[in-house]
Amino acid sequence: MSNFNTELIKALSQGISIDEIVRLEIETVVNQLLLTELTEFLDYEKYDVIGYNSGNSRNGYYSRTLDTKYGKINIEIPRDRNGEFKQQTVPAYDRRTDSLETTVLQLYSHGVTTSEIADLIEKMYGHAYSKQTISNITKVVEANVDAFHQRPISKRYIALYCDATMINVRRDSVAKEALHIIVGITEDGHKEVLDYRLYPQEAASNYTDMLRSLYERGLQEVLLIVSDGLTGIRDACLNIYPKADHQTCWVHIQRNIANLVRAKDRKEIMDAIKPLYKSSNLEAARLEFKKLKDSIGKVYPKVIKLLESNESLYSFYRYPKQIRSSIYTTNLVEGLNKQLKRQTKKKEQFPNEDSLERFVCNYFNEYNAKFSSRIHRGFGEVNMEISNMFEQKYHQD
Repeated sequence: MSNFNTELIKALSQGISIDEIVRLEIETVVNQLLLTELTEFLDYEKYDVIGYNSGNSRNGYYSRTLDTKYGKINIEIPRDRNGEFKQQTVPAYDRRTDSLETTVLQLYSHGVTTSEIADLIEKMYGHAYSKQTISNITKVVEANVDAFHQRPISKRYIALYCDATMINVRRDSVAKEALHIIVGITEDGHKEVLDYRLYPQEAASNYTDMLRSLYERGLQEVLLIVSDGLTGIRDACLNIYPKADHQTCWVHIQRNIANLVRAKDRKEIMDAIKPLYKSSNLEAARLEFKKLKDSIGKVYPKVIKLLESNESLYSFYRYPKQIRSSIYTTNLVEGLNKQLKRQTKKKEQFPNEDSLERFVCNYFNEYNAKFSSRIHRGFGEVNMEISNMFEQKYHQD
C-alpha cells in the first residue's frame, strides 16, 4: 500500500483528522510543482554544472498562504535572479468537492488497487464498496490508459526527447524496471508526452518500437530527436525517421567526461568544454574544439576521442538560436522524470504493472493538460523558420 494511504489509515486509527493529512499532501505537491516549474524555466537542475554562467539562476523564494477545501496551505514561490520567471501553478490551482465515485477514480488512477480502495472507503465513509463495484467504476480509468497509448497525434513535431527512469514494480518479486518516455514539442511549440512504456531494461530497440507506434498514430515528420548516449539509440531513431537529425545530450557527455579526468582538473576542463555548445554557430564551436584538442589532447586523449567519435553533438546548431537552449540536452524530459520519481516514491512499490500504468497515465494526462496552452520558451519566436525547415527536409526533392 502507498505511504500516503498508510498515513490515512494510521490517522483514522488514532482519531486524527483526515483533512490534515490531505492538507499536508496538497501543500507538498504544490510546492514541488513550483520548484519543477522553475527548473523547466531555467532548463537546468539545482547545482547542475550546466547552470554555471548561464545568465540566470535561482534566487530564493517568497511565502504565501492558499485556502483549500482542507485548510490553509503554506507555499514557497521560487524566484529567479533576473525576475523573468512567472509561475503558473498557483493561479491554476482550483478547489473542488468530489463525489465518492470521483474519489474512487482518483485513488485508482494513482495506482491504488481495488482491494485497498474498498478498505479505505469503508474506513473513511463508514460503508463498504465491493471490489466488483469499484472495478465497475474504475473501468473508465482503464479506458483512459488504452486511449492514451492509441490516441492520434499530430503529423509534425519539432523535437522528440527520449529518456527512461527506473521505478520499482512487483511481479513475482520487486525490482526496478525502465519506464521509457517520449516527449514531443509540437509545431506550435507545446510540450506533450506522446507515449510511455515499461521494459525490464533500457535499450535502443525499445525506442524503435515506441517510435514505430508514434509513426502509425500519425507522426510523419520530425526535425530533431534528442537522447542520451545509449548504445545504438541514434540508429534506432533514424531507422524510423531517417530524415530527422539526432542530438546527443550534452549533459550526459559532460558527466562522461568528468569521469575521465582528475578531480583537480575537472573544473578547468568543464569550463573549456562550454564553448563547444555555447558558441554562436557551428564554425565557432569547431574552432573552440580545435583549441581544446591542442590544449588537453596529449594529457586526456580519451576526452578528445569521446568528443570526436560522437557525430550527433552539434546537430542543435542547425536550429534557430532562440530554441537551442532547449534542444542541446534532454533536460526537458529529465525534469519531467525527476518530478515523476518524487511522486512514485510516495508508493513503496507498484503492486503490478497495471497499477503503474494507471498512475503514470493519470500523471501524464495532467501534464499534457497543463502545458497544452503554453508555448515552450523560444519556440513562439521561430514559427516561420521552423515551417521552412519542415518544407526543406520533407517536401523538397
